Amino acid sequence: MKILMFAHGGSLNRGCEAIVRSSAAIIQSRIRGAEVLLASERPETDRELNVTTVFDGSARTLRKYSPEWIMSSVRYKLTGDESYALSRIHRNVIRRIKDADICLSIGGDNYCYGEQPGWYEVDRRVKKIGRKLVLWCCSIGEEDLSARKLEDLGRFDLILARETLTYDVLRGRGLDNVRLVADPAFTLPVIRLPLPPGWKEGDTIGVNMSPLVAGLSPAALDAVRGLIRHVLETTESTIALTPHVIEHGNSDLDTLRPLHEEFKATGRVLLLPGDLNAMQVKGYISRMRFFIGARTHATIAAYSSGVPTIVLGYSAKSKGIARDLFGRERLVVDTRVAADPAAALIGAFGELVSEEEALRGRLADIIPRIQAMSRRSADYLADLA
Repeated sequence: MKILMFAHGGSLNRGCEAIVRSSAAIIQSRIRGAEVLLASERPETDRELNVTTVFDGSARTLRKYSPEWIMSSVRYKLTGDESYALSRIHRNVIRRIKDADICLSIGGDNYCYGEQPGWYEVDRRVKKIGRKLVLWCCSIGEEDLSARKLEDLGRFDLILARETLTYDVLRGRGLDNVRLVADPAFTLPVIRLPLPPGWKEGDTIGVNMSPLVAGLSPAALDAVRGLIRHVLETTESTIALTPHVIEHGNSDLDTLRPLHEEFKATGRVLLLPGDLNAMQVKGYISRMRFFIGARTHATIAAYSSGVPTIVLGYSAKSKGIARDLFGRERLVVDTRVAADPAAALIGAFGELVSEEEALRGRLADIIPRIQAMSRRSADYLADLA
């Protein structure tokens, strides 16, 4: 069986890398002879992944006044039909569909960010060619849905929701092609590198902050700054600032470097390097006492390592994953709606400290069950063959 993964942005986003690595491992371990083909927006970042083939799946730009640009313009002006233009833009993926038996749209939260006409066109082409189409381990909130998106979701042979919030939303909208699993990255292995200078074994707290969350809520960065100051003033802990995405224009280093400059003179705040792969980052996170993170897969690395975690969350994925782990949306702080974001984050940290052993016990109990749900995704995939 040949399985094509598409809608992958490249491994400079360690969360995207974690999805591909863990998904490929799950599929290859559960489906005999499976070959995993990866269409990547940045194939040069994916050469070390555990897949059969990586190829260029980047979107093309239609050169102005080229024959395909002229044809696209005429068709759109006459009929309002953008499908020809989209098929040319996404030609690198579309021309590979015929090589696969099953096509997986693997973005995870791609459907959380407005309309996705390019992926809708790819989905149409998958079905036109007669291949199976799967939305792989996704998160989608009620606020993300539109008539056009629901029409696209109806094309899928299988939708695997990675948490119950998404599952309930999609089933509630009448989609009967939805199954509940868990994010494959819960099964990602770790690589443990030597600890950096300044690391305090047993008492280092990880902090991750993203430009996305900082942009959505300007108070979020101030809240994180306030939490760092609180930790330094009230504990003996060390803080490890932890980047998880290093894409140009969307790099966690853009938010973490200024924090490091502000606090490095204390000797208790260090910045992990940005050139670590997903397994190496998880190796450091797994040895932390606590973790506070904005990037979903950084927090999944912590959860799955048994590390008590606060999520700077704003979407279905953050809330749904927490609900599946704890039975409620516990230790998820949405700084957009908190009356006092800094106080809310410090309050959550207080709960983290006071409930540390109970949280560790809960994670030790629930994570093996969550990992079993992650692996179940490949069983659903095998049933399509």
